[in-house]
Amino acid sequence: MSDRSEPRLEQAPGTSTTGSRSAAVPGQPPKPAMSLEGICRTFEQGSVKLEVLRGVSLRLFPGEIVALVGPSGAGKSTLLQIAGLLERPDAGEIRIGDAEASRLNDQQRTLLRRSHIGFVYQFHHLLPEFSALENVMLPQLIAGLSKSEARERARQLLALVGLHKREDHRPARLSGGEQQRVAIVRAIANVPHVLLADEPTGNLDPHTATDVFSELRRIVHATRLAALIATHNFDLAAKMDRVLEVYEGGVIERADAGRAGP
Repeated sequence: MSDRSEPRLEQAPGTSTTGSRSAAVPGQPPKPAMSLEGICRTFEQGSVKLEVLRGVSLRLFPGEIVALVGPSGAGKSTLLQIAGLLERPDAGEIRIGDAEASRLNDQQRTLLRRSHIGFVYQFHHLLPEFSALENVMLPQLIAGLSKSEARERARQLLALVGLHKREDHRPARLSGGEQQRVAIVRAIANVPHVLLADEPTGNLDPHTATDVFSELRRIVHATRLAALIATHNFDLAAKMDRVLEVYEGGVIERADAGRAGP
């Protein structure tokens, strides 16, 4: 019998419902959780200008998990940084729900990022002096939840990925796969609309990577998150709903998504 419970990612107590995920209206096209239009980014290296992104446009929809592939240096991480409002593009627009990021000042961008975007990286970045439970509580406390609310929600989230018996363990006492599961549920603790992940299984062995990805996909589909996952693992990419490839400064959609098994 599995220790994992079915995902139920409801609005966190005490958080705003502005721009909350809504079900698709029959007969109407679904509304993107995030859209990027005409994104350009150029870096200067001495007298040389390197055009990394040239008019990139893409949309992410609730409940889908999308792979972002491409060779090293193609611009995947830069695109994730821009999508996550951590870096401003030279041109183009990022829209998250009804918010146009280019119209926001730095403080407003920070608040939008905190409430609407979750991040998972190749390394888990858990705080070593805190338990798994406390690591998942922290972003909720920063968002204004009470300690009791944050603790209860953190326990529910850890139970989603079968870690309710490990909640008091510090990261050093968790396996690599367990650490990354904690990082995933920490990223969704404040009920973001969008999850951005940069090589989230890159430090894991193939078997563990498959297990962690299965958990991530299960949560995305069940909770109507929109997820964009940068990866070099084409086997995992093929299991996602769509595959986008960064190629020569643009993004093209590949036709090989959703063909692999679970």
